[in-house]
Amino acid sequence: MQALLDSPPPAPKVSEIGRVAEVGAGIAIVTGLARALADELLEFASGIRGIVFDVEPGRLGVVLLGPSEVVVPGEEVSRTGRVVSVPVGPALLGRVVDALGRPLDGKGPVDAVILRPVEAEAPGILSRSAVERPLASGLKVIDAAVPVGLGQRELIVGDRQTGKTSIAVDTILNQKDTGVICVYCAIGQRGDAVAKVIGALGAGGMTGQTVVLVAGDEDAPGLSYIAPYAAMTVAEAFAARGGDVLVVMDDLTHHAHSYREVSLLLRRPPGREAFPGDIFYVHARLLERAGQFARSAGGGSITALPIVETQAENLSAYIPTNLISITDGQIYLSPRVVRKNQFPAVDLGVSVSRVGGKAQSRAFREVAGNLRVTLSQFEELEEFARFGTRLDQATRARLTRGAAVRAALRQPERDPMPAVAQLAVLIAAMEGVLDGMDAAAVAAAGAAIRKAMRSDDQGLAARIAANEPLSDEDRARIVETARRAAGPGGPAAGGQKGGDDGANA
Repeated sequence: MQALLDSPPPAPKVSEIGRVAEVGAGIAIVTGLARALADELLEFASGIRGIVFDVEPGRLGVVLLGPSEVVVPGEEVSRTGRVVSVPVGPALLGRVVDALGRPLDGKGPVDAVILRPVEAEAPGILSRSAVERPLASGLKVIDAAVPVGLGQRELIVGDRQTGKTSIAVDTILNQKDTGVICVYCAIGQRGDAVAKVIGALGAGGMTGQTVVLVAGDEDAPGLSYIAPYAAMTVAEAFAARGGDVLVVMDDLTHHAHSYREVSLLLRRPPGREAFPGDIFYVHARLLERAGQFARSAGGGSITALPIVETQAENLSAYIPTNLISITDGQIYLSPRVVRKNQFPAVDLGVSVSRVGGKAQSRAFREVAGNLRVTLSQFEELEEFARFGTRLDQATRARLTRGAAVRAALRQPERDPMPAVAQLAVLIAAMEGVLDGMDAAAVAAAGAAIRKAMRSDDQGLAARIAANEPLSDEDRARIVETARRAAGPGGPAAGGQKGGDDGANA
């Protein structure tokens, strides 16, 4: 006790205390914190946290990371001296967390000891390398015609109910045996929609390989704003260890709306469509953090699949055009294709992958070259044939072949296919094996071909994985196997017709 009395007094601790001057929907105006820094995390007496967005003389504009209803004017606010950070590491795998890394799945606290700030500088040019390895989505139309590479940023764009989330979820499910870590970030989604995604991941055996990060539509707009940055931070921790990571951001339309909401409430000047002037930078600095990294930077990769929603097929709207210019290509899902009952509803005339072709395996590259040409010619002839014009035999044959190829590209949800099966079905369609079949017969034939190739692989899958081209013998064997599986004695025999809707036009 005497030693305690004789010890020198502790040094005085100086702390700044501010007060809430005004509260809005998701924002607060704070006074009295003259030394607070931009992007600093503040702590409110009610337990809510907030981010310093606007620094003005005598006042701070703060974006709240919790319900604004519990914050009252006059409440004390203190500085933390930190920026917003989230826990990272393998402990997050299999968990459902919010934008701050707090668990939402009822499985207890997250055992992560490392915190990383949600904002980080994108790696420079010297820290990157070329996109050269494919990321298989398991979807025939994408892997063949709009391929995605590890480290690529590919935008998924389309109207409501066109299957944007389904494509992203199927791509995640196809990573089951690849070792690719997946991060699914739900931004402004309904709770039941997120629950369906989580259920699909569980049914597909991908729960333990995926981190689900949720900022729901009922959460504060500040949480929706930081959610994709937090997801990218979680991905960067895995990529720094040399791993490959897939990040799905569903969707950046809600993210832009959340940022517009808090910006307008903080009286930032509005620009086009009332979005603030830095909305392009908001998304650019996020997506620039993805890429294929050099060995000096860990050697990992982050593949980003941002999703954006259009209205009435308006691709020239502000946010879609911004994201199209930032990313390395786009997969466009068209309502017109949906109305034809073609799923996945990918419009190949508008979809493009600017760097994925370099990463596409040589076997797919040989098949994909003729695929686009066949489909584009078929669609032009199909429109022409609707006028009732009499068609010659060659034109009818093109219509029949194009209808078979289009039907072969159909694929049900939650059923990603291995590369061998995809190639076998596509080659069978291109070589005329499926000519004259209706949609049901093509689906049955495709299933039979898939099953036949599984039992008659003969090392083809290994050669495709090694990026070897298909030999003439390989193609001939695939066609012969497909003919046996889909021939008169095969399962598709009962569904064949004398012609197709395109052939009989």
